[in-house]
Amino acid sequence: MPITEEELREQIGKLEGWKLEQDIMVRKYMFNEYMKGIAFVDAVAAISEAFDHHPHITIDYKTVILRLPVDVEKLDIRQANEINEAFEKNR
Repeated sequence: MPITEEELREQIGKLEGWKLEQDIMVRKYMFNEYMKGIAFVDAVAAISEAFDHHPHITIDYKTVILRLPVDVEKLDIRQANEINEAFEKNR
């Protein structure tokens, strides 16, 4: 279900760590170990396949940055929430 840009900004503001850069949702995740970041990326891949909506992923040693293009759908917010949950499980 489409939402307005104002609603999207409001929802993103409630998501821990996410910010909106033009039409892309961005979050940086930090890990204590390289392999934990890789396990997180595997989880993000599975979530992204389920949503059929895939982020750009940058891995820089213990840092993972996700850039999720916005479709102005509530699914973007649900997907970001699931990714945050995966982070909590993999840190």
